[in-house]
Amino acid sequence: MGLTVLIIDDEENARQNIGEFLKSLGYEVIGAATLGEARTCLQRGDGDVVLLDVQLPDGYGPNLLYETAHLPNRPPIILITAYGDIEMAVEAMKNGAHDFLTKPIQFAQLQQSIQRASELVSLRRELAHLRQAQQKIDFIIGKSPEMQLVINHAQRAAATSVSVLITGESGTGKELLARFIHHNGPRAAKPFIAINCAAIQNTMLESELFGYEAGAFTGAEKRKHGLMEVADEGIMFLDEISSMQLDIQAKLLRAIDEKAFRRVGGTSLIHVDIQILAASNRNLKIMIKENQFREDLYYRLKVVDLHLPSLRERKADLPELVAFLIRQNNARLGMNNAGVTARAMQAVINYSWPGNIRELNNAIEHAMLFCDDSEIDLSHLPAELIR
Repeated sequence: MGLTVLIIDDEENARQNIGEFLKSLGYEVIGAATLGEARTCLQRGDGDVVLLDVQLPDGYGPNLLYETAHLPNRPPIILITAYGDIEMAVEAMKNGAHDFLTKPIQFAQLQQSIQRASELVSLRRELAHLRQAQQKIDFIIGKSPEMQLVINHAQRAAATSVSVLITGESGTGKELLARFIHHNGPRAAKPFIAINCAAIQNTMLESELFGYEAGAFTGAEKRKHGLMEVADEGIMFLDEISSMQLDIQAKLLRAIDEKAFRRVGGTSLIHVDIQILAASNRNLKIMIKENQFREDLYYRLKVVDLHLPSLRERKADLPELVAFLIRQNNARLGMNNAGVTARAMQAVINYSWPGNIRELNNAIEHAMLFCDDSEIDLSHLPAELIR
């Protein structure tokens, strides 16, 4: 993931020399000559790591430690000190400084210090993502031959980190299968970023994927990291990719091929290592013939093609699915339902389930709410199942 270093030093030559060195290592660099300029940068959210000189024209550099102490994710601050300022540097470390370097700066030490700060920033981002997602991994249910084939291919795709195209009707569990791949592969401890392409306006989808720089367009007051950048080293799941416009498809294809992209309004390449999983409930081959989907992107995505069968095609899995959903809802709703009667199960099997697993889950939850007995019976099921 791209990382920006904010260099706060009133000496232009020092900013330029340090900046050129850090750019050669792949970091983005912003310079500030005064505390005032630095405060403006930090208010905009610029600067993932800060290099801070002690003596500045408009104040004492370490004061920035106190001013930023309230920030929930204060960027790691590395002090640049003179040899006679060791006691001050130690005091600054007690007040939250990440590290200190003495002048003249040795680039090898600078690289090590920035690397340690970079690892801290990456860890914070990953923890923030995990807290926000609060994702729950469920098991993929199904002993039918159709599902066993899907599971086998999904496990192979997970192990090799290749691109995967997941197709199937709405409600068949495409995102659940994507999370299964994430959970069973080498990227399990890394981010899983899901984005519903159909739920985001096409004018906003590019900036959501790739991020943007401050001033890139009206309302872009500060830099925004794109979801592809947040997903670095992990997995990005593009649901309903069929709704993505052709111009965004072209940019996505290039980003996948080059493993790099530019933020909207930016010039620097952001290099990422992500596994792409995409899903669609529409026939992409037909869309290609109608010039609604790029053929090259289609074949780039479907290194592995997983088609999830509908419930109509895997009715042998219904008893196991129902039992699983009852256990799940028992824990969530604080109930103790023992299962379903034979005639209720027969009604479940006879129904066509146009909404697939999503509809099944809703039906089981409905039945449990209206069931005062130990088992779900016909009278507890939604009316359309009984008819």
